[in-house]
Amino acid sequence: MPELPEVEITRQSFAQALCGARVLEARLGKPLRWPLGVAPEALQGSVLGLAQRRGKYIWLPLLAGQSGLEGGLLLHLGMSGSLGLTRERPAPGVHDHFDLWTDRGLLRLHDPRRFGAVVWSRALDAAPAATLLARLGLEPFDPRLDGRYLKQALAGRRVAIKQALLAGDVVVGAGNIYACEALFLAGIDPRLPAHKLSPARCDRLVAAVRDVLGRALNAGGSTLRDFRDAHGVAGSFQMLAQVYDREGQPCRVCTTPLRRIVQGQRSTYYCPKCQKK
Repeated sequence: MPELPEVEITRQSFAQALCGARVLEARLGKPLRWPLGVAPEALQGSVLGLAQRRGKYIWLPLLAGQSGLEGGLLLHLGMSGSLGLTRERPAPGVHDHFDLWTDRGLLRLHDPRRFGAVVWSRALDAAPAATLLARLGLEPFDPRLDGRYLKQALAGRRVAIKQALLAGDVVVGAGNIYACEALFLAGIDPRLPAHKLSPARCDRLVAAVRDVLGRALNAGGSTLRDFRDAHGVAGSFQMLAQVYDREGQPCRVCTTPLRRIVQGQRSTYYCPKCQKK
């Protein structure tokens, strides 16, 4: 599943190229998770603003053009989706579910599993966009995110800290790979109940989340199966992982064999010696 670094890399790969582009035509393929919410023909003539990101959503502003329609498209890549930008307009394949044909090229959503979404909204703070974004936590590089905030947000949460991170309502961006890596860097056992984190550990975890996500962004995200940015470039962070997908291999810090457990139907990788309860 594309996580925050992959979504941000995707956004960066087309945002500037399409800012100011005029929509010539929009096409819908098979239904996605939610309806578009507007007739595709209504998007024609709109001018694209600079794409933004909130959590794992991309907001593509639509400025009023000939159509008079103003608002934006909220896009989600789902489990296996990707956005591609090409100058040509090849015929859509069976898994190509949304096309935005502009005077600067084609932005196409390819999604084999159809868990992705493209939803029109009048504004980010209006439904349906506001509803979909309402429960998202702070962005990982938001200056308001610090150890004190994390400690307060985790108070009373008896779920494991790994699952609290994955929930996304405290801080966004710590998906499965990155939560495993951040907990390793912070020296925290992924099974530790979230409410038991000390203030010092909360400080370390915030710093670790930022460190891991920053390195992932610099590496172009992670490509485990099919992630590519809008130009078809794969990420390489998976080759830098300290614990993720390394079950049985020696820890790069202490040489103890790494372990794998399942938490909330997701694989968790950790070092039983370096990460303490």
